[in-house]
Amino acid sequence: MPEKVRVHILVSGLVQGVFFRAHTRKKAQELGIKGWVKNLGDGRVEAIFEGDEEMVREMLNWAKKGPSRAQVDGFEEEFEDYKGEFEDFEIRYV
Repeated sequence: MPEKVRVHILVSGLVQGVFFRAHTRKKAQELGIKGWVKNLGDGRVEAIFEGDEEMVREMLNWAKKGPSRAQVDGFEEEFEDYKGEFEDFEIRYV
């Protein structure tokens, strides 16, 4: 059985106003990733991904580039203990 992992990311650059969140949700759903994504007030995008390690790593590789209109200048990732607390992947508006 594949190992389950959780990772928390922060993405900076031209990542708001370029449909980063919508594309992230679509890609996560394609890969079977659970979690969420949201814009931060400082212009960054924050997300948590949970799922099979191989799929999460593929998601991370995608997020380091983002959708075609994005320009990722900074990327932080931190692996955390897997919690399995999400039923799907959502865009959060906070």
